[in-house]
Parts: sequence; structure tokens; C-alpha cells
Amino acid sequence: MNLLCETPSPSRRALLAATGGLFAWAYLPKFARAADQRDPRLVVIILRGALDGLSAVAPIGDPDYAGLHGQIALSLSGDHPAIPLDSFFALNPAMPVFARLYRAGQGAVVHAVATPYRERSHFDGQDVLESGFPGPGRVGSGWLNRAIAALPRGAPVAVRGGLGVGATTPLIMRGQAPVLGWSPQTLPQPTEDLANRVLDLYRHLDPLLAENLMQGLATEKIAAGEMDKTPRGGFATAAGMRQAAQGAARLIAADDGPRVAALAFDGWDTHANEGGATGRLAQLLGGLDCALEEFERTLAPVWQDTAIVIATEFGRTARINGTVGTDHGTATVAFLVGGAIKGGRMIADWPGLKPDQLYENRDLAPTTDLRAVLKGVLADHLGLGGRVLAESVFPDSLAVKPMNGVIV
Repeated sequence: MNLLCETPSPSRRALLAATGGLFAWAYLPKFARAADQRDPRLVVIILRGALDGLSAVAPIGDPDYAGLHGQIALSLSGDHPAIPLDSFFALNPAMPVFARLYRAGQGAVVHAVATPYRERSHFDGQDVLESGFPGPGRVGSGWLNRAIAALPRGAPVAVRGGLGVGATTPLIMRGQAPVLGWSPQTLPQPTEDLANRVLDLYRHLDPLLAENLMQGLATEKIAAGEMDKTPRGGFATAAGMRQAAQGAARLIAADDGPRVAALAFDGWDTHANEGGATGRLAQLLGGLDCALEEFERTLAPVWQDTAIVIATEFGRTARINGTVGTDHGTATVAFLVGGAIKGGRMIADWPGLKPDQLYENRDLAPTTDLRAVLKGVLADHLGLGGRVLAESVFPDSLAVKPMNGVIV
């Protein structure tokens, strides 16, 4: 267990006023699944701000690593040693839950990975990551929503739709496919008496709206359970990440709940005082580890059919800067977690960290296209075909072949 993972203390079960996103629950069709039919779950977690992949999963076997990353470089010795994943790579010690899942064959790391974006703007990088297009632009839909919409009519995932966690639906989950919106207690908490009075009023004035409101409140009950209000700092804290994961897991575990979820965790822009095995980045990684533990616990009955993908818009510089942080870079890491993942392995075509091996003499060079990883998950886990992936889900990506063997 990660010691940073503090379970929110119990409070009175909340009944919150339903938002428009919650009304979507009422329109999700019911679906009776045959006993022998797969019912996969897919969770995509976006780390906004650009994760330092060299401090999350360190290439300790590269002779140039320690010199470039300086005092924040991970080591296998000292008070907070990194966790070896193989003879070359080691995991930040703030992620013991992922380390356990990795050893159990339920976690994998893709290193030196990047989207096709090669500039260093957070806004444009996140746009490319979430839209699935090869470049930034004004796109109204995300690749994950288009993936749901492309599934055969009547397929369990397509029928149940997606889940967008946050005050607004992340771009990755916007589009034509049905989406349920949920955010941990972003509205003032009404009393149960007030909720009942509002429901009674709508029953007399607008029975359909009353039914939708009741469905929305029921959704909040499933997701929030005994949660406290969202911790200060939101999804950039360990408690906030765990709470978001807990609510999302409860909803996608429900018999008639959505089967695909998208979450976005902020705060990964570590220009100053980044830290290595301890410090700011380690706290963020510990929060992410908390979220993984919550997904594993809450989705235990369906964990064998669950895949979680964790990605960020780009990496950070190989060299630390004058404020003991790292600036915007290029390649980084992606994590794959879940009972459906063929794990226990590092997936890396390592480019090296010598000056002439760095991208533009500053960044870890990309050797794996993130779209190949995502295509592999969507193909083997949800059954999407190559043409749909290349033309609809990730437009103009015919040359990017799905990565084989990421799903058990």
C-alpha cells in the first residue's frame, strides 16, 4: 500500500443537486449481458502539465542519466531507493502499488513514447493528445469518444457509453457517443429534505424532469458514497486523485454504468523544485499510485477485464535547469495497468542520452508513437479494426500500426 493513499474520512452520504451532465444517466440504455460475453472496462488518465518520464521510470543503466538529471536523478541506493523493474530501468519509489502490479504481470511501461506533436505548448500538446489528430486545431471531438461511437451498434461498451470525470468533460471524451458527466461534489451539498422537496415539486410540474433528476441523484450516490467534499487542491493532490478514481470506478463497475472513463489530473508542470525520489513530483506520483489502488480495489470483480492507460502531452528536458526542475520536452513514459494488460515488462526502443542522441540536444528522443500503443489497446481490448482506427479514431495515422500484445 502507498502510505500517501489516505482514504477520505466518512461523512454523511451526500445528495447533490444534479447537473446537466448527470441527466445523461437517464438516457443510457439498459443492456442485459450474456454470462459468457466479455464486458471490458477501459480507463484513460491524462496527466496534464507534462510528466518527467526520466524521474518516473529512470534509465539507471544508461551511463549518461545521472549526470543529466543531477540531484533529482533516481538511484538504487540511499534513503529512498528506486524500485528495479529490470536490469536497466527503475521505478520512482513513490509508486509501490504500480510496482506490485508490474510484478504480478498487470502493469507495463512504454518508454521514449510521444504523440506526433513536436513543439512544447501545453495547450497544443494536450489538444493533440486528446483529439487524436496529428496536429493541433479546433477539433470538437476526442479520440476516445470516437472509438466508442465506432463500435458496432449494440456492443456493450457502445450501449453504455462513456464517463467524463471533472467539472467539464475532457476533450478526449467529447463527441457523438453518449457520455455521463460526474465530478466529486463540485456543487453545494443540499440536505436530504431539500432534495426531496425539489423532487416533489418537479413530480407535479414536469414528471420527466423529476425522473431525470432522481437518476442524477442516484448517480451521485453510486459515485460519491461516503466521500467528503473534494479536497483542497482538487485532482492535483493524492486525496483528490484517489477520490476521482473511486467515483469513476464505482460508476463503471455498476451493471448499467458506462464502460469507458476519462480522467484528467493536473499539476505535472515541474519547472522548479521538482524533486526526484522525494518532493513535489514524488507526491504527485504517489497520488497517481493511490488512484490505481482505488481502481484495483473497487473494480476487483471485473479487474480481469480492465485496462488503464496513463499518458501525458509530452515529456521534460533530460537536463535539470537552474531551479532544480525540468522544462518542456518531448518523449516520456506511458503506463498500462489492469488485469487485462499483458504486463511485467518494459516496452522501449531506448534511444540513449548522449548529446547527439537527444532530440534537439535537450530531450529524450521519441522512438514509439503513443497512437500505436492506444491503437493496440483499442484493437485488442475493444475489438476496433485497423481501418477505423486509422481513419476515424486517429485520422491520418495509417502508417502507425497498432502495437501487438498489450492485452492478455
